[in-house]
Amino acid sequence: MNLDIVAFIGRTTVSWIQIVGRSGVFLFLAVFQAFQRPVRMSRLLKEIEFIGSKSFLIVFVTALFTGMVLALQGYHTLTQFGAQALLGSAVALSIIRELGPVLCALMVTGRAGSAIAAEIGIMKITDQFPALEMMAIEPVKYVISPKILAGIISLPLLTAFFDVVGILGGYLVGVHLLGINEGVYFGKMITAVTFADIYGGVIKSLCFGLLISWIACFMGFSARPTTEGVSEATTRTVVVTSLSILVVDYILTSLLL
Repeated sequence: MNLDIVAFIGRTTVSWIQIVGRSGVFLFLAVFQAFQRPVRMSRLLKEIEFIGSKSFLIVFVTALFTGMVLALQGYHTLTQFGAQALLGSAVALSIIRELGPVLCALMVTGRAGSAIAAEIGIMKITDQFPALEMMAIEPVKYVISPKILAGIISLPLLTAFFDVVGILGGYLVGVHLLGINEGVYFGKMITAVTFADIYGGVIKSLCFGLLISWIACFMGFSARPTTEGVSEATTRTVVVTSLSILVVDYILTSLLL
């Protein structure tokens, strides 16, 4: 019985090492081929539109209500200590440091990451990759590389948009609903927020953008060539990416503080 447990642990460990190795080689090839000629800017812009522009609505709604809830909860907490004037800085720092990059990445994972995995999985089961090779088009360069670059470019921009909308949502509740002075709200915020806070949020969003596009593309590319396989790959993409974002967020936070 003990030998069975050891064998199971060994097989699982080897399997995970193989997956990590294949995914690393997959990412290296995608990034390396992205900068080889011909560079198809139209493909990159199309993917930026899909990942970035079409995620604006869900990011806007999430950011707005996140800022409003933070202001509402923060006000009642700060009231206990007579520090209502710090509401603006509390909302801004919470969003810029943590909630902006993380919630934005999770929303994009659910909307775009799952769609990318499903798209690539369907292309695989319908033999579109061999068809591209027959037309002398490198499938990884044509399909995968633009998606990974688009993820890296789009996430920082979406996160910046999230931060602005979230702070404005806190402003609406804090100033217009709870009666905090507008000058105090923004004045304390400007004093509290430093370049290091903004820099940390940008670093996180870049890493999350890479994670989303990398995992989604790899899961779709590695999917079993069946409809069930595509469904499983889509589900795994959302689960693995979401967990990876939370783990990487902790690691980056511990390094940046």
